[in-house]
Amino acid sequence: MNYASNIPSTQPAALPLMRSRVLFGILLIGMGALTIRAIYLQSVQNHFLQQKGNARAVRVIDISAHRGMISDRHGEPLAISTPVESIWASPQDVKASPQQVEQLARILDMEVEDVRNRLFDNARDFVYLKRQLPPEQAENVMKLGIPGISMRREYRRYYPNGNITAHLLGFTNVDDNGQEGLELAFQKQLSGQVGSQRVIKDRKGHIIEDVASIRAPKPGINMVLSIDNRIQYLAFREIKLAVEQHRAKAGSIIVLDAKSGEVLALANWPSYNPNNRMKPDPQLLRNHAVTDLFEPGSTLKPFAIATGLDKGNITPQTVINTENGVMLVGKRKIHDTHPEAALTVAQVIQKSSNVGAAKIALSLPPETFWHSLNQSGFGTLAGSGFPGEATGRLRNYKKWRPIEQATISYGHGISVSLLQLARAYTIFANNGELKPVSWVKLDAPASGNKVYSENTAREVLNMLELAVLPGGTAPLAQISGFRVAGKTGTAHKLDDGRYINRYISSFVGLAPVSNPKLIIAVMVNEPNNGQYYGGLVAAPVFSNVMSAALRQLNVPNDAPLEPTGEKPPVYMVKGET
Repeated sequence: MNYASNIPSTQPAALPLMRSRVLFGILLIGMGALTIRAIYLQSVQNHFLQQKGNARAVRVIDISAHRGMISDRHGEPLAISTPVESIWASPQDVKASPQQVEQLARILDMEVEDVRNRLFDNARDFVYLKRQLPPEQAENVMKLGIPGISMRREYRRYYPNGNITAHLLGFTNVDDNGQEGLELAFQKQLSGQVGSQRVIKDRKGHIIEDVASIRAPKPGINMVLSIDNRIQYLAFREIKLAVEQHRAKAGSIIVLDAKSGEVLALANWPSYNPNNRMKPDPQLLRNHAVTDLFEPGSTLKPFAIATGLDKGNITPQTVINTENGVMLVGKRKIHDTHPEAALTVAQVIQKSSNVGAAKIALSLPPETFWHSLNQSGFGTLAGSGFPGEATGRLRNYKKWRPIEQATISYGHGISVSLLQLARAYTIFANNGELKPVSWVKLDAPASGNKVYSENTAREVLNMLELAVLPGGTAPLAQISGFRVAGKTGTAHKLDDGRYINRYISSFVGLAPVSNPKLIIAVMVNEPNNGQYYGGLVAAPVFSNVMSAALRQLNVPNDAPLEPTGEKPPVYMVKGET
């Protein structure tokens, strides 16, 4: 029997020729389609793949610009920017364990829940965890190795003088933008322009390569101020001591270069520390010397007398009938505390006679007197550009009643800032020319506006010197070795339209009289320690600052050096307003 024919064959059945050819064709078509697609994407529309890749790995980051340094006129730094690090996160890339979140919160001194909310806020592509950290603290964060967390270089503003220059310079915010003072006034020049850069990140969110600089950062311009750091310290020290000694509410002082109008010093007390990023009381931020208004009192009398001299109504020797210290204007009385039957015009300044000043003012046409005050800078901006600079208040002469014209002559019914008042006295230091105010160092004095004749300015300056000599209202303003000219002011404060028994004590003076170099204006708000006359409260501040400043500037003496001793008593004018 043949059994071999019953054994099944192990040979595989061959595919029909047609089926194999169809299958091979399908494979070729598929491979061709994939090849064409790959070529299409990589050459014709390669931007699609690039976009997808860039969306996962490429980021554009800002590069902070270095803010310009602020220095005083001698190059001493007043405001500088130091490098700091900020920690930021890309929530979509963050992968952190609960233990890492707790460690991160501990290093950053933040609440754990706050850190967690920021890290896992997937609705945002970018979030700051904490800004302006010391480099070592930022490095400790990066050592945790948490994907999606990065470090960014920024700058933090630092003020070496702290509260001494706080009201002058102001401060910047966390983004290094000026918020107050000259930091705000010169924001455009100081800030520069932020740059940007394209970088590649790895899957953990770390920057691994700088691809290209889109825009290089442009640093800010360095500013050289007119401020003299040495005089600034003197001014701050003395106004602080005066406020504390007289238990006053506040005080301000301004020092001007008499010839150029440059501000050499400006200080207020109370002050604040601009290096402390915890925002202080808004009242502490106010630069009272520039933004606040007060009635100047008798410091305005020289302008009424200068107008009368300039118009030829009077001379320094003209005798004014002061009517034993009482004058009736309509139904209102004007008083002098120390009655005199008659005074020369020069003595009106020396004795600070309200009656004498009022009579001189009333002898002028209202428009003439108003125009003179307006040209002297009252009722207008000083033009310094300082943020919040006050305009002051000088009512239109058409609305004046005779009593208003009379009281304005001795500083009632008009409001000024200390900056306006200090600037106005440049008239008497520059032969009748009102100088513009400058916060930056000038190569040469700027030209001003002519207000009074040269002869008038010199005559008023000589009268102001009498006020500082014995028999005047401010002998405490005297300085050994220098001739001094100035005027006191003691004005009642207004409360709800009524004068109350609180005072503004002020003094404005210049020295040396032979060739004025400096003008100093002092204002003490509500002295409350038994003394409130400008000659007792403000004049000594002037004397201390002026004496030290003139010697620091090596200004030659124009008077004999006398041994230091007790100064003559002050001619206190209670009615001086």
